[in-house]
Amino acid sequence: MQMDGSTSSLKLWLAGARPQTLALSLTPIAVGAAYAQAIYHRLALVPLAAAVLSAIAIQIATNLANDSADGARGADGADRLGPQRLVGAGLMPAARVRRGAVVASLVAALSGFVVATYGGLPIVAVGLASLVCAWAYSSGPAPISASPLGEIVVVLFFGVAAVAGTVWIAAGAIDANSVLLGVAIGLPAAAVLTVNNHRDRAQDARNGRHTLAILLGARGTILVYGCELAAASLLAAYALLLRSQAAILIALVGCGAAFARAVRLAHTPISRAMNDQLVATLRFQIALAAAVIALLLSVAR
Repeated sequence: MQMDGSTSSLKLWLAGARPQTLALSLTPIAVGAAYAQAIYHRLALVPLAAAVLSAIAIQIATNLANDSADGARGADGADRLGPQRLVGAGLMPAARVRRGAVVASLVAALSGFVVATYGGLPIVAVGLASLVCAWAYSSGPAPISASPLGEIVVVLFFGVAAVAGTVWIAAGAIDANSVLLGVAIGLPAAAVLTVNNHRDRAQDARNGRHTLAILLGARGTILVYGCELAAASLLAAYALLLRSQAAILIALVGCGAAFARAVRLAHTPISRAMNDQLVATLRFQIALAAAVIALLLSVAR
């Protein structure tokens, strides 16, 4: 049974949106919401729902803009080790994918307007910066994705801004521990990028990129990867330690898992098998977030 044109097109757009990456946007919001409820006993649902929609739209806009820009440069050719891309595989022209990114950006801006009515100027600033970085990540004369700054940008936006910003709009407050938790949740997201760039190191170098993985080499990249995951566990535990001694378990289990993941990465050949390490790293972030949320909810009782 053949698909009609509209069904086929929808499947292509879903593939280009990369739904498997949406957890990177939703996980920090979940942590921020749990923190707001547990610590401040407030949870404004309307701005929270709008923030979820905005985060999803920004993630999709980033993915589509990345697909369009890299595909137009010829960076996602037949030798690509990562998942198939729309433009690089010749499934859609770059201009069409770029228009999809524009639509996603407009959705993010509209839902972000609702969030801003509750969060004020700080949320406006974060929202505008997020949209700018969504496009600057792969576009322009000096794309972030081609520089060593990718991991830092990920921690800032998929960690600190997402967690602390959610606390701000949900509870109207912010504190140092919410920022620490933002860093903790952002580090595994950065580790996903580290694995991605480790996998694509040779191809990226041929395309003139200067990612952190290229600068550090294989051993250095794997060391940074392990440190990202271990630091995430330690920071999360530190931020929660005064609330519950059970936070020590997050540090112990997390550091053990970080070591195991780094060893696994070191023994994975540079091939499509590396994509499994991306999934495993994303699961590490989700597991860490789940542990943090469970602890926060337990102390809120």
